[in-house]
Amino acid sequence: MTQGIVPSPGTTAEGDATSPFADDGSLRAPAGEIPAICAASATELAGAIATRQLSSVEVVTAFLDRIDAANPHHLAIVSLRPREEILAEAGAADATVASGEALGRLHGLPIAIKDLSPTKGLTTTFGSPIYRDHVPDFDGLSTARIRAAGAIVVGKTNTPEFGLGSHSFNEVFGTTRNAFDPAKSAGGSSGGAAVALATRMLPIADGSDMGGSLRNPAAFNNVYGLRPSFGRVPSLAAGNVFEASLSTDGPMARTIDDLERLLLVQSGADPRQPLSAGLPDVSRPAPIGDRPVRIGWLGDLGGHLAFEPGILDTCLSALAAIPETDTAPADLGFDAERLWQSFVVQRHVAVAGKFGPLFDDPATRELLKPELQWEIEGGRGLSALDVFAAGEIRTAWHLRILELFARFDVLALPAAQVWPFPAEWRWPQEIAGRRMDSYHRWMECVAPGTLSGCPVLAMPAGFRDGLPAGLQLIAPHGREAGLLALARRREG
Repeated sequence: MTQGIVPSPGTTAEGDATSPFADDGSLRAPAGEIPAICAASATELAGAIATRQLSSVEVVTAFLDRIDAANPHHLAIVSLRPREEILAEAGAADATVASGEALGRLHGLPIAIKDLSPTKGLTTTFGSPIYRDHVPDFDGLSTARIRAAGAIVVGKTNTPEFGLGSHSFNEVFGTTRNAFDPAKSAGGSSGGAAVALATRMLPIADGSDMGGSLRNPAAFNNVYGLRPSFGRVPSLAAGNVFEASLSTDGPMARTIDDLERLLLVQSGADPRQPLSAGLPDVSRPAPIGDRPVRIGWLGDLGGHLAFEPGILDTCLSALAAIPETDTAPADLGFDAERLWQSFVVQRHVAVAGKFGPLFDDPATRELLKPELQWEIEGGRGLSALDVFAAGEIRTAWHLRILELFARFDVLALPAAQVWPFPAEWRWPQEIAGRRMDSYHRWMECVAPGTLSGCPVLAMPAGFRDGLPAGLQLIAPHGREAGLLALARRREG
């Protein structure tokens, strides 16, 4: 198999589906009006549960009703647990509040876990028909921390097969559809999480990111997604140090306070993940002195990246709306194509190493989607020197970004190169007349952030023709707190 596989893009028609949102941003039929509980932030709801202004049963019931109303139009939530089981856990959460025991940051709140993370006793398919009936007997590390913080797991959020590709479709459940237009893509691979947040089916959601999986769906659905510094949120699923330097779990939310709340739950060193030690406190921004925050605008990387019309302008306008900042052009100062090829090589290796056994078994190979087979074949065609060279490029990029951070506090560029595209496509084949040579080249704008190992925040940037765009903000390694503080200025 070669990357010459270019699936048909399907129809470009908008279809008969209308946006579920009215002009003022409120959700409308067929999903119905948003109940007050579901419109509240996770932080507000956690406070109300802790002070007994609301019960967990009331909160969970409201969100389950919301899932019943909205999920048929969007397919964000999958493997939903029986209502009676969920409400029994909510009742137990209320009893804990009444007892006066200490409460976790997420106590009594409903959450659905991305379907790439193992969940004990709950079907985890990884978006693959191979694992259609797979029920783990353990939780992933992030999921375990979320449960320990008092959250109630109601189900899973949809994802593409094994998280590959920024479009959340698979052969187990189907296609997750955009919160603002169900005829469009939700992005991915945390597409189900982003849509569930935007349509108020969940108050908060987790995700993961190797090649933009927390950033692209956040942009496509007008929510926040944070790719933390590598090591900030350890994952035993990425226990291999090589993979852990590329992929990370992280939070998604509708407000910065909510994003920080989940990040604090997910964060923390674990001795089984050696990259997770020694990071600065996530809740303490580094002081910058009495001056504006200096933002370096990377834009299209000196013309290297193709963008659909309106995205660059929308993102620049979003930057201009952040108070007390000074934005100036930033020269990447690096061969952007070499950087992309380094990402492709490292991704090939990580995917081939992890999923090679499924490729080798004839019974499972035919169940793997073409893009995954292409990744594995690409990885197996590499030499040790190819991998070493990719690492050298990444090291050089690390040194270059340190130079950029000597001039700028934060770097910025769009979080996606296209507006949400038709849900029937597998991936965009071209952007502004430029042919995309792989299933993920259209998301190349995320590679600098991934390979930097730095924290990258995707934040809402604005709308065009009813569809949202997002902005990436990159801070020095370990400086998540500074990113959150900067984004709060825009919220405020």
